[in-house]
Amino acid sequence: MEPIACDPAPLASDGAVLLDRARGALLGLAVGDALGAPAENLRPSEIRRRWGRIEGFVSEDPAGTDDTEYAIFSGLLLARHGSALTVAHVEKAWHRWIADLDEGPFRGAGFSERGTLENLRRGLAAPISAQHRHAWSDGLAMRAAPFGVFAAGRPAEAARLVAIDGTVSHDGEGIYGGQAVAAGVAAAMSGAGPASVIAAALSVVPMDSWTARSMRRAVVAAQRVQPDPLVRERTVRSAVVIGGYPWTDLAPEAVGLAFGAFAAARGDFRTSVLTAVNMGRDADTTAAVAGALAGAMTGARAIPPDWAAAIGPVRGSCLPSMRGYHVLDIAELLTPYDDTEVP
Repeated sequence: MEPIACDPAPLASDGAVLLDRARGALLGLAVGDALGAPAENLRPSEIRRRWGRIEGFVSEDPAGTDDTEYAIFSGLLLARHGSALTVAHVEKAWHRWIADLDEGPFRGAGFSERGTLENLRRGLAAPISAQHRHAWSDGLAMRAAPFGVFAAGRPAEAARLVAIDGTVSHDGEGIYGGQAVAAGVAAAMSGAGPASVIAAALSVVPMDSWTARSMRRAVVAAQRVQPDPLVRERTVRSAVVIGGYPWTDLAPEAVGLAFGAFAAARGDFRTSVLTAVNMGRDADTTAAVAGALAGAMTGARAIPPDWAAAIGPVRGSCLPSMRGYHVLDIAELLTPYDDTEVP
């Protein structure tokens, strides 16, 4: 996809700092995705049995999954249209770069994305294209961080834009999950602390929604600070996860776990991501969201160098059309800065 850069509204902030936060958000997403991928759909006991407590990459060849590739897709779309983004733009991009291509097999694509592709290929248009069995999934939340980067300091605008993107693929709680993540990243991009980031995320979703309730429960549990990480993870997880429910891609659950991990770590990047990873369930997405929130707040410089170095251009294993793009390319497209300020 060839982007046409739109200028986001600049913050009253040093351009180099803003760019560092943008890089932190999207590189944090990719790092969390790659760290969490091996633990996806596992229980904490299964994770410990295989690796002990995960403290870094457990794969010899770490790579991002659909989370990173769809985030790049949405970021390129946002860079092209900016605040003028419409549902028609999003639907057209899904057709041009995903649904109408004779490519595949879209390895690792979530149920919501597969359902959306099937509907688009049948000729259904948005919002009917989002009428499938996983419209409540975390598939929008996983690609929501670029909207917070673009709308830095404007959580309501980030939430508005991500809802437009999500109309093609999600509905209800699936939209709310994406809005919470986008708004949280937007607040973090402005230098807000963890409590303000969480408040911004909650401010854009209905108070009585499942997503808001899960987030509140997770954050309250996270505030019962425990020195033992296993106890801390168990406390947050038990506050949100529906025991025995087979699908781990529930947006209210995944977003709740991600914000719980972020809150428990008080925004520290390494702890946020590892807490999310070691809770299992949809670990690539929860860790990607926690990484985006913490990375936006602390900047790319807070990401362990060996973790950052492991992230290269995406392979296009889920979205072949995204092959070769790097999340740092997207960060620069979405962030206004003066080249002379950037180190």
